Amino acid sequence: MYSTLSAAIFLLNLACCLSFPVSHETEEVDLSDEDLFYAEHYLNTIYSPVSSPAGFLRKRGKISMASKLREMQAFFGLEVTGKLDDDTINIMKKPRCGVPDVAQFNLFPKQLKWSKNNLTYRIVNYTPDLTHADVDRAIKKALKVWSDVTPLNFTRLRSGTADIMISFGTKEHGDFYPFDGPNGFLAHAFPPGQGIGGDTHFDDDETWSSSSRGYNLFIVAAHEFGHALGLDHSSDPGALMFPVYTFTETNKFWLPDDDVQGIQSLYGPGDQDPYAKHPKTPDKCDPELSIDAVTELRGEMIIFKDRFFWRQHPQMTEPEFVLIKSFWPELPNRIDAAYEYPGRDRIFIFRGRKFWALNGYDILEGYPRKIYELGFPKSLRTIDAAVHITDTGKTLFFSESTYWSFDEETQTLDKGYPKLIEDEFSGIGDKVDAAYQRNGYIYFFNGPVLFEYSIWSKRIVRAMRANSILLC
Repeated sequence: MYSTLSAAIFLLNLACCLSFPVSHETEEVDLSDEDLFYAEHYLNTIYSPVSSPAGFLRKRGKISMASKLREMQAFFGLEVTGKLDDDTINIMKKPRCGVPDVAQFNLFPKQLKWSKNNLTYRIVNYTPDLTHADVDRAIKKALKVWSDVTPLNFTRLRSGTADIMISFGTKEHGDFYPFDGPNGFLAHAFPPGQGIGGDTHFDDDETWSSSSRGYNLFIVAAHEFGHALGLDHSSDPGALMFPVYTFTETNKFWLPDDDVQGIQSLYGPGDQDPYAKHPKTPDKCDPELSIDAVTELRGEMIIFKDRFFWRQHPQMTEPEFVLIKSFWPELPNRIDAAYEYPGRDRIFIFRGRKFWALNGYDILEGYPRKIYELGFPKSLRTIDAAVHITDTGKTLFFSESTYWSFDEETQTLDKGYPKLIEDEFSGIGDKVDAAYQRNGYIYFFNGPVLFEYSIWSKRIVRAMRANSILLC
């Protein structure tokens, strides 16, 4: 079991962790001295010779810059070059948890866990950003995320020493693991054990909130309590234990499957899981993969699936995979349809009876609006797919077994619609999940199948797996 002595040894080593210079030989692009300094600090903190606040030390020795960069790039699914490029420095600058990354299964070494199921917690002090009641609710809800899926129970103490001591502090705050000011490292927690074990600290130089403003305390606390219970970081970008902060919907928060599997490997399942199904992160090369929506955006392909989307740039060897909320906190967690209208440099996003207009990655003011404002009947509940045909100036909207034609110039639906999909696009089935247009072809997604349809010959040219759009 982790002891107070081993905690002290760890903290001493953490404060004196091995430093190494950032060599210009590792650069792939022209970076500023500020970026180089930032990269050195980041790698010394997150990929240092000391592993994590678990009290277990890696063997000391010279750690090359390239090897640390390779470790980081592999963890985040970047191209592993060992060079400090734009993609790598951009990940470094995202706000995140201050616990180091360990590129292995998401448990601390030796699978540290509490030897009991009844744990106590105490909120030692409060942030001025929120009322005491808001902090109390966020902490209680964040602990419940884990007790819902395990036999763990959490009881609050108002005084004395609890298993999990929760506090807000700035810079050096008493554990020799200083915070770095606004943004950067948001919080950190120590794994189960006596003394400092389980304790969870939040950087009070951040702006804490119960919404998408600043940093949502519930989301960060739920992540940190995963560490306090024995979980390390996950490389799954959809997991709560992924190290980079992303706002997500908190009113209907479901713990992702990756986190459930990790915590239950330590403590087992609880008596009754309130959620029948925990969200899984899609695998782009799953042969049964279906697509929710596809659109181009200024030359990039944006492919939506569940809470995520892939960004596929013609010059990228691998598509970037990110959460929708990491780019657009205002958008829903799932998208029904999307299309680009290059004539006005807009993309349109649909979910249920609402739609949004974006210029680049910026949501325009006045949105969301209702789909009936485009002329659709008020009884229409959702748009399943949309595709803009550049040569005709028309946009086709698909819902269930029917489709409409919309004139972008007049902003009106064409007369004579809706029509049956099968009557116009024979062979693609009676529904469309997603669609996009390129070089005289419409690409229709129906479940795990992708149809290439010639606009001019009006026939299917070939059928492929849906995941072929992701180069699988």
